[in-house]
Amino acid sequence: MVKAIFPGSFDPFTNGHLDTVTRAAKMFDTVVVAVMTNTSKHPLFSAAEKVALIQEATAGLANVDVVAAPSMLTVRFAEQIGATVLVRGVRSGKDLDYEQDIAEMNQVLSPQLETVLLLADKRYRFLSSSLIKEVATFGGDVSSLLPANVNAAVMAKLGDAHEQAKTNQ
Repeated sequence: MVKAIFPGSFDPFTNGHLDTVTRAAKMFDTVVVAVMTNTSKHPLFSAAEKVALIQEATAGLANVDVVAAPSMLTVRFAEQIGATVLVRGVRSGKDLDYEQDIAEMNQVLSPQLETVLLLADKRYRFLSSSLIKEVATFGGDVSSLLPANVNAAVMAKLGDAHEQAKTNQ
């Protein structure tokens, strides 16, 4: 049984993330989507909200679990849950360079944890959670880039900001 971990801040969880999880679920016995804390970001959703949204978006994937990870190194959390594979999505050469550095550091910290990089589907290569929030804040339609439940939650959270942006135009 191979357990993989797919860590991220997922703020919000996009169709790019969902595509990566879906593909990983076909490759591994269990995929744990680990909602991590990124101290350099200002989150739109709480960890509990993100877990609930991702659980709903991945409900059709029987071998996917979603958890809020404690504030710790990803490799240590992977060890705690018995994951031997760390899954990451790669959108561009810039992502590849970044992920390669992290994978090499993770190998130093936890030699038994293997990193698997999945190339992003071309439909989602430009997509980032930060870009989604920026566009949605100013009234752009991001509904085709998010699972429906996540889009509804983003619109609910950003509704006031969206209305303020319309007033300022």
